[in-house]
Amino acid sequence: MKNDRKEIRFFEQEPVPVAIAHLALPTIVGQIIVVLYNMADTFFIGLTGNDAALAAVTVCLPAFMFLSAIANLFGVGGAGEAARNLGGGNRKCAGEACAFSFWGCAALTFLYTSLAVLLRHPFIDIVGGGDSEVHRLAVSYLLITVGLGGLGTSMNMVMAHLFRSEGRSMDAGIGIVFGSLLNIVLDPVFMFVILPPGREIIGAAIATALSNWMAFLLMLFLQYRRHRTSVLSFKLPVSPDREMTRRIISTGLPACIMTLFENISYACLDRLMMANGTAAQAGLGVAKKINMLAHASVRGLTQGILPLIAYNHTAGNKTRMKHVIRDTVLISIAVSAGCMTACLIAARPLIGLFIHPGTSHSMGVHFLRILCIGAPFSAVAYTFISFFQAVGLWRNAFRIAVLRKGFLDIPLMFLFCLVNPLFGIVAATPTADLICCVTALILFRMYYRKHLRDAV
Repeated sequence: MKNDRKEIRFFEQEPVPVAIAHLALPTIVGQIIVVLYNMADTFFIGLTGNDAALAAVTVCLPAFMFLSAIANLFGVGGAGEAARNLGGGNRKCAGEACAFSFWGCAALTFLYTSLAVLLRHPFIDIVGGGDSEVHRLAVSYLLITVGLGGLGTSMNMVMAHLFRSEGRSMDAGIGIVFGSLLNIVLDPVFMFVILPPGREIIGAAIATALSNWMAFLLMLFLQYRRHRTSVLSFKLPVSPDREMTRRIISTGLPACIMTLFENISYACLDRLMMANGTAAQAGLGVAKKINMLAHASVRGLTQGILPLIAYNHTAGNKTRMKHVIRDTVLISIAVSAGCMTACLIAARPLIGLFIHPGTSHSMGVHFLRILCIGAPFSAVAYTFISFFQAVGLWRNAFRIAVLRKGFLDIPLMFLFCLVNPLFGIVAATPTADLICCVTALILFRMYYRKHLRDAV
């Protein structure tokens, strides 16, 4: 119980900046490392000078990231429910919430990966793999990263969420960082040493799948070491509480839907960009991955503070909630603005890390400068989505999530495509981020006036 009380202290007693740093820094680092290892595939494949291979990895990104949607559904929902129960002193219900989230994620992931393998050819065509060479390479990458590695990937992520529900951000960060660094190390080994020339994309896929499975096994080991003090449980109750199940799904649904719509949005963007050629697809893929660094930093921050807000919401500490959300907004805006500035100034050398000078490089520079403008606006949206999830107002979180990705940016892509078929469709993303940011601020202001105005 000593270790357990040590972690709970960050929820209750430590100064807010210290608590945010303890809970969020490992998550931020983990999220950044995840993006870096995704970029590692792009970097090493870019060394081959094969635009078709770069486009294939881009095409597969939505299928791979859908695993994150599943993990967010059960991980964010389970972490929020567990943290709220801990705030109310109910360890038993917190453990049951974790168990339901763990096995629910495993079951849905298995179903998804089975369907992805069975329907791989039509799926690749739909998301932009119309070119025969891109299609061939994308199918190979999909079969390994999603088909063989999908379960390890999603379970690795859901375990990280559940660790954070009881303040174990360091354990969550260790597992994620380990898998990501292992992927970066294994990429060149499989791509350029073990497998023959021409099989680089298969080598990258094997490295990704293997590293995620190893990270999941490490997560299980970390849990075994703490099983005497941890509330995390793998034992499902004989009859799961329906109300608890509903709360987990409703809390996690906005994060799941947002990730799902992001994938649909990326697939739609790739599909529209396909008309501009393989070079444009390759440039867009690299620009998106570089731009994801800003999003990863803020997403890690907001995921880290979600249990902190949920705990204090149940405990009735409105003053601490108010200070947490204020500091988180300021930090997220500062981080995302810094990333945006770096991308605007250094777009050319950043794209040059992955693509040789040429048409795809030039397009990637323009794409990155357009995409990065939306970073500060999306940072605000991410923060308030996590806030509403933490306090159980899933409808508000859901409204912001579906507005940002799906209801706004996809229609805007088609609209802006009429104005400029190349750069117009990319500009739809930061435009949607701006509108979504304004909406999130309005919804939070309504909550603030009702519940937090009088908090000191």
